[in-house]
Amino acid sequence: MSEPQNLSIYLIDDDAAFRRSLVFLLESVGWPVVEYDSAAAFLSQHAVPPENLGCLLLDIRMPVMSGLALQQQLRRMGWELSVIFMTGHGDVELAVEAMKTGACDFLEKPFKDQALLDAVDLAVRKSREAFRHAGRRAQARAALERLSPRECEVARLVALGQPNKQVARELGISEKTVHVHRQHVMEKTGVGSAAELTRLMLAADATALD
Repeated sequence: MSEPQNLSIYLIDDDAAFRRSLVFLLESVGWPVVEYDSAAAFLSQHAVPPENLGCLLLDIRMPVMSGLALQQQLRRMGWELSVIFMTGHGDVELAVEAMKTGACDFLEKPFKDQALLDAVDLAVRKSREAFRHAGRRAQARAALERLSPRECEVARLVALGQPNKQVARELGISEKTVHVHRQHVMEKTGVGSAAELTRLMLAADATALD
């Protein structure tokens, strides 16, 4: 997965005048903005996360489906995204709940322009790091998918620090066969040591060596 160069801000708010002012502000400093007047309008266009999604700028209270409900639904759909909530007076408790479930920040209306720009900058930086992490994970998985089932077994035990003799005993094969499999694992994955293999397997799946 490559990291998109130009990430956009996805703005969802039912107040048209407020949306216009935010679009003007964000575009004035170079952020592309895609705007929606409701959670339903956003969902109707996006069954999967947009490739250029920098962050979601979301009003916490909207008719029919609130911003908080939208965030929760997207999480159930498996989306990993940076969310900034905009809250009205008295909505701070809701915003705190949103933060507990993964929101990056919340801004209480009326907020200063710079507060919004700072929050967006931080949220997009988190998104960029998430893209990089996903890219590393995809590359690691692709490397490990080149291995045969037996090579996968050997790779896991080697990554756990077991010497060839112990791997042979555990798998019921000869030490010479383990050595051959180990060489194939290193060649196919492009790593040069057991430590590198460990890092590769954990990059592909953080629970791989549990």
